Amino acid sequence: MAEELTPETPEETEEQAIKQRKNGLYPGVSDELAENMKSGWADTELHDLAPIAQADKTAARRAALSARFPGERLVIPAGNLKTRSNDTEYAFRASTEYAYLTGDQTQDGVLVLEPAAGGHEATIYLLPRSDRENGEFWLDGQGELWVGRRHSLTEAEQLLGIPAKDVRELADALKEATGPVRAVRGHDAGIEAALTDKVTAERDEELRVHLSEARLVKDAFEIAELEKACASTARGFEDVVKVLDKAEATSERYIEGTFFLRARVEGNDIGYGSICAAGPHATTLHWVRNDGDVRPGDLLLLDAGVETTELYTADITRTLPINGRYTEIQRKIYDAVYEAQEAGIAAVKPGAAYRDFHDAAQRVLTEKLVEWGLVEGPVERVLELGLQRRWTLHGTGHMLGMDVHDCAAARTEKYVDTTLEPGMCLTVEPGLYFQADDLTVPEEYRGIGVRIEDDILVTEDGNRNLSDALPRRAEEVEAWMAALKG
Repeated sequence: MAEELTPETPEETEEQAIKQRKNGLYPGVSDELAENMKSGWADTELHDLAPIAQADKTAARRAALSARFPGERLVIPAGNLKTRSNDTEYAFRASTEYAYLTGDQTQDGVLVLEPAAGGHEATIYLLPRSDRENGEFWLDGQGELWVGRRHSLTEAEQLLGIPAKDVRELADALKEATGPVRAVRGHDAGIEAALTDKVTAERDEELRVHLSEARLVKDAFEIAELEKACASTARGFEDVVKVLDKAEATSERYIEGTFFLRARVEGNDIGYGSICAAGPHATTLHWVRNDGDVRPGDLLLLDAGVETTELYTADITRTLPINGRYTEIQRKIYDAVYEAQEAGIAAVKPGAAYRDFHDAAQRVLTEKLVEWGLVEGPVERVLELGLQRRWTLHGTGHMLGMDVHDCAAARTEKYVDTTLEPGMCLTVEPGLYFQADDLTVPEEYRGIGVRIEDDILVTEDGNRNLSDALPRRAEEVEAWMAALKG
């Protein structure tokens, strides 16, 4: 990794460095070189750009937001780069609220809705092209010579359908602003500092909650993105099955890396840290260390999702026999989870209570635990006391979209206490987990964890499994793996 041009004098202050950036001067940079770098560059401005595919959808979302908060200035930042270590940063991912309302994913961007007659006027504040006259282009660590070309403000306006201005002027403008203001917090400290005396935590939380609830029902563009995410994820699972022999020779990291390749080739990234849990690691719900052995005869619980370039993620889990065949006890537990998932999926339909699919899946799992003699019945008693949770552990699903746990800030009455509507997308993911040190179950159960998870779209007449390209029945899983291994 190349090192940026930096001042040669170690004791130089940051204030001096900033001044020198503005003047295009650095110790060790000759006047001749500085002058040479100002000229000789071709005009690369792009013209007649077509709007992004979801421009009409993002406009409709902004209009709905405007109607909810009339007469108030609304500030939604994309966020800034975060330092990973020393002078390297984490890969940037725009805030969900900002990307949802603009379709843009640019670091440091800010969407501002200014009150106007009849609603709001939207402006998107972005970094313009690097200035080549003052040396920013090549002397600044975020100059385009170092990190690549960015769109001009004119180009951004064409793509996004929103008037664009220089974000470097926004903080001062916000300090002078009057009237009620709401902002999405937690993404841009500079913008928050400029609004310190103008916002309240309570009002800002109302904005965050509203934007979370606005995403509960997906539009056609979002559903298509979720379908795309599920299709890519299915191919990623196929990739993993094909290289299980290599994973056996290395570790769970081989599985993680294999799936990551598919996510980066076909999407933006993984939607969350992949869980590549082999053997007893499958009983740890969020096993993301992925540094364990992959052994024939054990199960692999793979919970992973591709995030599309538009930031919509799948969230799918399959529990696979590493050698291609379930043992008798593995099959017994797997079939119980499959039956519970079938009951949960059947409960997903318009007009049903959100909690219904969880209750249906939990009942099936509880019946199995009582039948196997692992907990004393009757079933109603076990459910009332929650005794099954020693082995079922978690809820049976969650909303899905731009975040893997989408709409998380929504109010209880709008989420877990609501009724399902067409366009909602949620996961159905029951599981059974028998810890390796659980002395309350027979030894043959210990260290086995099984979860099956699919992404379910609520439709007008029921539901559709967006991830049904991946088999779920035990015998179908075995046949699918055998075909892939050839």
